Amino acid sequence: MTESNPKILIVDDDTDLLELLSIRLTAAGYKTELAQSAEIALNYLDVSRPQLVISDMQMSGMDGMKLFEHIHRTTPTLPVIILTAHGTIPDAVAATQRGVFGYLTKPFDSKILLAQVVQALRLTPGTALQKDESQASWRKDIITQSAVMEDILAKAELVAKGDASVLIYGESGAGKELFAHAIHDASKRHHQPFIAVNCAAIPEQLLESELFGHVKGAFTGAVRDHKGLFQLAEGGTLLLDEIGDMPLPLQVKLLRVLQERQVRPVGSAQTIPVDVRIISATHRDLLAEIGTGGFREDLYYRLKVVALTIPELSQRREDIPMLTNHFLSLLCAKYDKEINGFSPDAMEMLVRASWPGNVRQLMNIVEQCVVLSTAPLISPVLVNDAMQKGEEEVLVSFEDARRHFEREYLVRVLKITVGNVTKAAGLAKRNRTEFYKLLQRHQIDPSIFKQSQN
Repeated sequence: MTESNPKILIVDDDTDLLELLSIRLTAAGYKTELAQSAEIALNYLDVSRPQLVISDMQMSGMDGMKLFEHIHRTTPTLPVIILTAHGTIPDAVAATQRGVFGYLTKPFDSKILLAQVVQALRLTPGTALQKDESQASWRKDIITQSAVMEDILAKAELVAKGDASVLIYGESGAGKELFAHAIHDASKRHHQPFIAVNCAAIPEQLLESELFGHVKGAFTGAVRDHKGLFQLAEGGTLLLDEIGDMPLPLQVKLLRVLQERQVRPVGSAQTIPVDVRIISATHRDLLAEIGTGGFREDLYYRLKVVALTIPELSQRREDIPMLTNHFLSLLCAKYDKEINGFSPDAMEMLVRASWPGNVRQLMNIVEQCVVLSTAPLISPVLVNDAMQKGEEEVLVSFEDARRHFEREYLVRVLKITVGNVTKAAGLAKRNRTEFYKLLQRHQIDPSIFKQSQN
């Protein structure tokens, strides 16, 4: 979602100032979204991720500082500039110490405003000011419209700039390897190899040789020297997938390699220097594994300089229609079929499923539907047959949902239906009038979700 014109969200309950700021920033080549309260701003942030937020400090309802705290907690890479009256300058100074990018006193000079905007955008991942369009393809394989995923991608782009080790958490099929590859593609190492190895798929006695290599005669069957994956990934990136399943004796050897930046092939007395960026991934709770003695604490901290957690597909259901159509297009080409899409009922079934296997499971089900379909539209029957028994568990109903999840639920169904209240009410199993009351209770404007698709 890289844009040539960075998008700025402006938040102020003074409509005149709101319009003035919009005019000045639009004239400077920026796209603007306007919110007359912090609550409305949260709606926009649920739908899409701007590259910068400019907010007034004092507003009725939630104030600018509370808005910043919410943004900093959920999207820490998103810069915020605070507008303040002279009387609240001490508050603004304190805010910068807590992470606010900067503040401007009213009335402010347009040149100072624009200079501060440029400065903030230069530090923001994904903006045209920060990188060339030629580099925008690093995340092309990650299909999403989820604000949570966008924040993780922003962090991934930031960490890609250096060589810090990254630990990626996520359930099986959530896309951990895809994220690791994206980090590699966004890094200065992108012209060098990206190699992935599944530590759980290779027997312990072979994994050491696979990683570090061996010399001729090192063991029975070693008829020639063999380069390990560390050497093959020289200058590039090595993904150690399912690192939590690596045997303890090999963890000791891996730690030594990471500390010394050199490998010793099995059977050799010589060490070989290596220059490799390490990304590891796991579905296990490594801290719990450390507690039970299954994983070394010193290796954990060596691998986890930066940690990223990929959400399960059930936590970003708004991505399901987009992912489904993406897979459908790829698979129709693969099997030379002409299928227009999924019927509304079939798509609703996909959106409501529990998805224990995450994105990988979704792709498998779409593939089975494509292979077996004889009609231009995939029916609910095909989807039902493709799903294993018990996987049709529906999204939590409003009656059973906890009150503090209500807003998140509303946001998700509006994203799925692109702001269509009638369809959203149908998904939620509520009548239209009652659904509107729920939207009003949480100050959610459905038109924002329509605008996000334009």
